[in-house]
Amino acid sequence: MTANAARRLIQHYVDNFRRLPWRASPGNLPADPYRVWLSEVMLQQTTVATVAPRFERFVARWPTVEALAAASDEEILSGWAGLGYYARARNLIACAREVARRGGFPTTTADLRKLPGIGAYTSAAIAAIAFGERVAAVDTNVERVIARLHGLERADKAAISALALEMMPLEHPGDFVQAMMDLGATICRPRAPRCHSCPLESDCTALATGNPEAFPKRPPRAVRPHRHGLAFWIVRNGKVWLVRRPPKGLLGGMAALPGSEWSDAQPTGLQTIATVHHVFTHFSLDLHVTARGEPESHGWWQPLDRIEEAGLPTLYRKAIGAALANHDQLAV
Repeated sequence: MTANAARRLIQHYVDNFRRLPWRASPGNLPADPYRVWLSEVMLQQTTVATVAPRFERFVARWPTVEALAAASDEEILSGWAGLGYYARARNLIACAREVARRGGFPTTTADLRKLPGIGAYTSAAIAAIAFGERVAAVDTNVERVIARLHGLERADKAAISALALEMMPLEHPGDFVQAMMDLGATICRPRAPRCHSCPLESDCTALATGNPEAFPKRPPRAVRPHRHGLAFWIVRNGKVWLVRRPPKGLLGGMAALPGSEWSDAQPTGLQTIATVHHVFTHFSLDLHVTARGEPESHGWWQPLDRIEEAGLPTLYRKAIGAALANHDQLAV
C-alpha cells in the first residue's frame, strides 16, 4: 500500500470527518483522554447515533474521570440505563476509580491494557487518538477496510493489524485511526459499499474482483438459544416494587422488577399481564409479567409517574410499559 494512499485517506478525513462530541478536529492537539476512553467504551456494540446524546449527558454530569470515580455505582448504572451491555458499565466504574487512584490515564497501549475493561482495540484507540502512539486500532470497520483493500477472504487480526500499521503515516496516528473508522462506518460498509466515494478506490483489490461485499467472508451465524423468565408486578398506590439485580451477571446491579431466574422452560399455570421479547447477544428472552400481592425481597416503591428516574434497562422498561398498557387488568 503506497504512502500516497494514506495521504488520500487523511485528506478525505480532513474534508469529511464526522463531528462527534468526543473528537478533536484533524491536525489539532489530541482529544481529552477521558472523553476518548468514555466514548470508546460506550461505542462497543452500540451505534454512534445512540451514543452521542448519552455521551453528552454523561460528561455534563461527570465532566472528569475524577468526578465519575467519585459517583456511586447506583448513579452511574442509572445513567447508563438503556445503553445495554451492562458489564461495560461495571468495568467503567472500576476503570474510572483505578485511573483516579493513579492520578491520570496511562499513555501507552501496554499500560492502558492493564485497566479494567480495556482490551486490545480500546487500548490502541485511546493510545493513538489521545496520546499519539503509532499503533493500529482494529475494530470491525477497520478490519473490513483492510481486508477489502488487500483482498483477504479471512480477516486474521494479527495480519490486519500489521497491514494497518504498515499503512499508517508517522505523523498524527490518531487522525489515521479515526479516518479508517469513518471510512468503514460510512463508505466501506458491510453491504452496499459506496466504492466510488472512497479515496482508496484505485487501490482496492476487492473492488477489482467486481464483488467487494464478498470480502471478508462472513462466518455462519450461530443459532441463538431462547429462554423464559418471570417478572412480578407488585403495585400499590400508584407505585411499583423494584429491586436491584445481583452485582455480577447479566444486567448486574441494575434496577429491575423482581422475578425468577431465566431458564429454557416456559412457565405454565400463571396468568400473565404481558409478555415482552428481548434479544441479548447470546440468547433471546420472553419475559412474562405476572401479578404478585406483596414484596418478598429487598427493594423500593417507585412512583409510576416517575418511572424514568429509576434507571431501568431496556428489558424492564419494555416490561413495565407493556404491563401499563394492560392497565384494565391491574389494580393500581
